[in-house]
Amino acid sequence: MARASGRGGGRRRSGPPSTGRAPAVRVRTARQRSASSTHWLERQLNDPYVSEAKRRGFRSRAAFKLQQLDDRFHFLRPGARVIDLGAAPGGWTQIAVTRVGAEQGKGRVVGIDLLPMDPIPGARLIELDFLAPEAPAAITSALGGPADAVLSDMAAPTTGHAATDHLRIVALAEAAYDFAKEVLAPGGTFIAKVFQGGTERELLEALKRDFETVRHAKPPASRAESAEVYVVAQGFRGRAAPAGAT
Repeated sequence: MARASGRGGGRRRSGPPSTGRAPAVRVRTARQRSASSTHWLERQLNDPYVSEAKRRGFRSRAAFKLQQLDDRFHFLRPGARVIDLGAAPGGWTQIAVTRVGAEQGKGRVVGIDLLPMDPIPGARLIELDFLAPEAPAAITSALGGPADAVLSDMAAPTTGHAATDHLRIVALAEAAYDFAKEVLAPGGTFIAKVFQGGTERELLEALKRDFETVRHAKPPASRAESAEVYVVAQGFRGRAAPAGAT
């Protein structure tokens, strides 16, 4: 999960890139390359979002997913404070920087990941596990206050076993929300990747309790064969007071 300098990522139409339909590229299976690797390479070479991401300087095609989610739900407002969990390689961070105006000092964006990332102008990047006890304080300090949006495009490595993969990604989404509710400002937005079939019941119930609206969305840039969808929770009601508090 990662990003780049975000230029050209403003509020333009972010549907499928309008490139001319070139002939499909076929990749021969090499002796050192498996059939699955060949299929992945062929898909990359024929994916218009991959080539358009390179043209615009985005670090990943996933940047278009965030553009499209924001086009629909309007959570990356100028001046907003944004946290990108599992940010490497930085595509989502790039889009967030551009849309909140962080390079012009109008907002702040913090990306956090266990993996190192090259600098992104306008973003503060932290190499840290977001589940570490010190992470919430470190991030809110870098943001200069509570977050207006917490974003997670994290996905666990797939096993090929649908039930196991679903449980893994739901666990990541739950962990992301456990973090988010510690740092979100009232009225804030939480977005996380889940799989089709929706959000697990306990997490969905928590989100419906803590937010004014909770919806699922699959942006056009998500590959048709992918089971990924995003849960979009908006209007954070604020942390509940501890039991017995006055």
